[in-house]
Amino acid sequence: MADLSLLQEDLPEDADGFGVDDCSSESDVIVVPSALDFVSQDDMLTPLGRLDKYAASENVFNRQMVARSLLDTLREVCDDERDCIAVLERISRLADDSEPTVRAELMEQVPHIALFCQENRPAIPYAFSKYLLPIVVRYLADQNNQVRKTSQAALLALLEQELIERFDVETKVCPVLVELTAPDSNDDVKTEAVAIMCKMAPMVGKDITERLILPRFCEMCCDCRMFHVRKVCAANFGDICSVVGQQATEEMLLPRFFQLCSDNVWGVRKACAECFMAVSCATCQEIRRTKLSALFINLISDPSRWVRQAAFQSLGPFISTFANPSSSGQYFKEENKSSEDTSVEDKNRTRDEEVPEDAQIRPEDVPADPTVSNSSVKLEGAPDPDIGTESPRKPPGDSSLPCPLSSEPHQEAASNEDDKKPGTCRSASRLEVGSSAQDSAPLDQELYNSFHFWRTPLPEIDLDVELEQGPGNKLVPEGLEGMPEATSPASANITVATRQELEEMIENLEPHIDDPDVKAQVDVLAAALRASSLDACDEVSEAARRAPQDELPGCRLDHGTSGPLTSEAVENMESALRYIHDDSDSGTSGGFSPDEERRAKVQDVVPQALLDQYLSMTDPSRAQTVDTEIAKHCAYSLPGVALTLGRQNWHCLRETYETLASDMQWKVRRTLAFSIHELAVILGDQLTAADLVPIFNGFLKDLDEVRIGVLKHLHDFLKLLHIDKRREYLYQLQEFLVTDNSRNWRFRAELAEQLILLLELYSPRDIYDYLRPIALNLCADKVSSVRWISYKLVGEMVRKLHRAAPPTFGVDLIRELVESFGRCPRWSGRQAFVFVCQTVIEDECLPMDQFAVHLMPHLLTLANDRVPNVRVLLAKTLRQTLLEKEYFLTSASCHQEAVEQTIMALQMDRDSDVKYFASIHPASTKISEDAMSTASSTY
Repeated sequence: MADLSLLQEDLPEDADGFGVDDCSSESDVIVVPSALDFVSQDDMLTPLGRLDKYAASENVFNRQMVARSLLDTLREVCDDERDCIAVLERISRLADDSEPTVRAELMEQVPHIALFCQENRPAIPYAFSKYLLPIVVRYLADQNNQVRKTSQAALLALLEQELIERFDVETKVCPVLVELTAPDSNDDVKTEAVAIMCKMAPMVGKDITERLILPRFCEMCCDCRMFHVRKVCAANFGDICSVVGQQATEEMLLPRFFQLCSDNVWGVRKACAECFMAVSCATCQEIRRTKLSALFINLISDPSRWVRQAAFQSLGPFISTFANPSSSGQYFKEENKSSEDTSVEDKNRTRDEEVPEDAQIRPEDVPADPTVSNSSVKLEGAPDPDIGTESPRKPPGDSSLPCPLSSEPHQEAASNEDDKKPGTCRSASRLEVGSSAQDSAPLDQELYNSFHFWRTPLPEIDLDVELEQGPGNKLVPEGLEGMPEATSPASANITVATRQELEEMIENLEPHIDDPDVKAQVDVLAAALRASSLDACDEVSEAARRAPQDELPGCRLDHGTSGPLTSEAVENMESALRYIHDDSDSGTSGGFSPDEERRAKVQDVVPQALLDQYLSMTDPSRAQTVDTEIAKHCAYSLPGVALTLGRQNWHCLRETYETLASDMQWKVRRTLAFSIHELAVILGDQLTAADLVPIFNGFLKDLDEVRIGVLKHLHDFLKLLHIDKRREYLYQLQEFLVTDNSRNWRFRAELAEQLILLLELYSPRDIYDYLRPIALNLCADKVSSVRWISYKLVGEMVRKLHRAAPPTFGVDLIRELVESFGRCPRWSGRQAFVFVCQTVIEDECLPMDQFAVHLMPHLLTLANDRVPNVRVLLAKTLRQTLLEKEYFLTSASCHQEAVEQTIMALQMDRDSDVKYFASIHPASTKISEDAMSTASSTY
């Protein structure tokens, strides 16, 4: 009826008598003409005739219908080139329609018409460039907002499908967009044109963007009159930077970006914060570290809460742009490799790297192992990851070793210029050791301060000792350097009371030896206790026999001429030990003072100010002043930050990760649960076992919303653990069958999927003892989707156990399947047995000869089952699965004869459905297609 009303204005005059206006007022019946009365008129017209007729109609809806039917008209006349050109010409006339809805409808059809023209290009060459593209470009400046929006969408669609030639982009599209962004242009048009320029930049490429778009984009970033234009530029700044590359970004775009970040409109600054990571990716490391970091700190401390919120959300992604693949330690120790093989690989990796003379050794250049105690460190003066300093790396030919690093901030600042020279050491005193009592006392004070004793253990560095060690040099732990060398009869001043104090401290710390930090403390105290017990006479004679050692450049640590420890040095040592004892009794974890806690989180991979701001995202006050979900954003980006810092700096994030893992919001814990397997790959097996496994265990007992994150990547996480640690989780897998809501069947379906993957991680004994009960339980689940996955799980389990030597567990599993399902008193259990057999046949989990011996006799007995559903499924399995196997097609065995007799019996079944599936082989009823529907009817 609606179409009829559109056509009434074109009725012939003699049909007016049927109109509503001419009906008699006394008549109660209104005669409405049928559309069939006028169909014959349109059928007599050609496609072009119908197009002309309705395009000239005064009815707006008729002209809209013309725009919608243009593609169909083109398809009707595509064989005639002149008719196609005629249709395109009428499109140009229709584009001048005064009604905006007609123009918008026409523009919606342009991408489809352009694609048709491209496919039929030989018949209508240059059709799009000549007839359609000018319309699209013209509509970009249309007075109607709907028309402009439609043309913008059409232009982007055409560019995405590469339907616009490069020449047309340069000569027809870009000049118009540049003109629309002129200062005298309409405000709305200018804003939309800038947005289109930014969105089309990735599609047109770097060359066109730099020549035609970039200059005007830079001008728009400084538009002082309209903040909307600046906001659009800021929102798309990252896309432009990624297209034009590093040089153009640093030379032309960064100055504009700095202006936008300090804009007086908070919406512009917020847009800058949101695209900060993309801008950072397009710059070099130096600019990222020196300029962008300070700029980002300004955004984090912005007066506007919305700007701070956006900045904190982008903080983690921005930190991730500092990642260096060569130093992130992104490799995992394989189980089949011994520790010796791993150390050899690390040593070869170190040797193969070319080290320039002015290269700086950084903590991220050395894979860290936090379980290694201080006493195992073999390189004197090795860089400490906890200190944000850098020590120059020696050239391969230099046999000298770096001096111990200073932990005094003001001394580090004073020696910055000297650190730039090769062979210069950053030492707090820079004096000769043992030359006088005044020299040894400050050094002892430095060696026995609390920071050196209770910091995170240093990494064990595998270097070529022959190349790095000079003749006669002896490598000792940094915390104990100088003790055996500088000992003398004065060392007897360390009284028995001091040794008893050390023993008492070790005894107090032993109950907490599982903590890596406590273990490091115990190791150092034990070393100090051993040093205090050395025989003074033996040490003096040993010092007399020792050859003079080479001097270290810039440090002159000559242990051969070291004098005895004076009473002042011993007093300093005892006072330091008393300080340690008091510090450990204060109850602080690890014995850090607040200042030392801050130092422990110092690194030099990213600017420390950025990391401090990231670590503060777990502060409860941030949720009040910035964003209530700021902790979730912190958790989401933590794997990327951890990868950037490297496993050697994991100590900087450990406390933050533990805080997030115990957050009150389950969404925060859920985020961590979904990414803990990725973090395990980043940290390696030792850190994973020490720090992630306890948190992983906590997630296993959390809410279902958190547990699902662990469950979805259960295989990914467990495969990273040692085999002994992995076996501990066999006892906990049963707990996944219990959920907060019994209707949460997807949880059990995911468990079945993960168990299929876990089969490769465990031995046949473990599979049979722990995974088998869970699999059989899932096969009897109330939801068909869970059961269907469980059938595949049981099939894979049969495959795994049967291939084991000896296949005892496989035979026992098959026997249990027969007893539990094949002879189940419930018909649903017997049907599940048929499903399992069908899975075993399809996936070839057993050789067919073994299947015929172990499973097929019990399967064929179900032909006499009293429930038709079981017999129907049996008929499908035999006809569509079993008889398609080559074993039953070629071999004339007793098994084949038994199958044929069973099928004949099913063909004579009293149930019509059983007869149907046993008699024919319908292609549309494959078991894989209807098994789910059949299984869903079992309960």
